Amino acid sequence: WQEKRGLRELRVLENLKSTIFETNEHILPKCEQAMRDNLNEVFKKLQAANDMIHKLQEKEHEERKLQADKLMAREEKQIAHWEEFMKEQQNKRAEVDEEHRKAMERLKEQYSDMEKELAKYAPF
Repeated sequence: WQEKRGLRELRVLENLKSTIFETNEHILPKCEQAMRDNLNEVFKKLQAANDMIHKLQEKEHEERKLQADKLMAREEKQIAHWEEFMKEQQNKRAEVDEEHRKAMERLKEQYSDMEKELAKYAPF
């Protein structure tokens, strides 16, 4: 009886070893690659957004310099232009925020799917 118990425990340990090996060799690298791909995609989008904001800041700086050089009679026109410019900035910022939110949702869903997949390999 003791010997059968030992063999059962040995089989359980072998199954556990097999599951750990499968996880380490296949599942974790796959998860890591998926995470790396998604993070690279998000990083590229954030980089593009950062570049866009930098260009917009340069444009804002130029606009302010021009405003200082113009006559007082054109002040109302410049204020109207500035308000339109800021509205565009808010729209672009909202688009970038929405893209980021969607990317984060995709990541959450993917990690949730990966957790479910990993749960299949964890019998305990």
